[in-house]
Amino acid sequence: MSMQDNSEAIGPMWDRRYREHGWSQVPDELLVELVSPLATGRAIDLGCGTGRNALWLARTGWSVTGVDASRVGLDMALEQATSEGLTLHTEQADLLGYVAEPASFDLVVVANIHLMPEQRDLFFERAAAAVAPRGHLFIVGHHVDALGKSGPPVLERLFEESLFEDRFDGFTIDRLERLDTRSDDGDTEDVSVLFWAQRNADEVTL
Repeated sequence: MSMQDNSEAIGPMWDRRYREHGWSQVPDELLVELVSPLATGRAIDLGCGTGRNALWLARTGWSVTGVDASRVGLDMALEQATSEGLTLHTEQADLLGYVAEPASFDLVVVANIHLMPEQRDLFFERAAAAVAPRGHLFIVGHHVDALGKSGPPVLERLFEESLFEDRFDGFTIDRLERLDTRSDDGDTEDVSVLFWAQRNADEVTL
């Protein structure tokens, strides 16, 4: 879910979008690849939308909290969870003001949350602070080279690899890379940035 500066408009805007469009429930393939080998624990999906990643985590045994500004999106996620007999905790909140319990989640997921730089710094700081020692932080989003192809049409909201270098003290970066998605005829459809890191065992910032 992308964010706008007017936080009061975020929930209603995404409520409308979720009502009007069909949304995939297929989880992010990078998340599946990286998280599948891990032992399960507590996870939080910041900006979970209709729950595609949160639901997959719940299916695989994680205790999951999904946070989003959209009540409609959360209700869709909960409806799907109920139909599958899954437990999914949700919180409706503006991500710009949301503060998760510090050092308490074994996995923090941030998928396609594109803020303006002055908002993004604090959001990333809070997301990282929620990761428990030895826990993991997963961030994926559209690269600046995706402008005009996918993602928000505002350059400042898009990612580059350098955005994540030396940003998260107390974390060991396992993967930081640009990823190109191409169509069958070889044209670039999307360009993303993946950040995957583990919090050091002795690092706790409250």
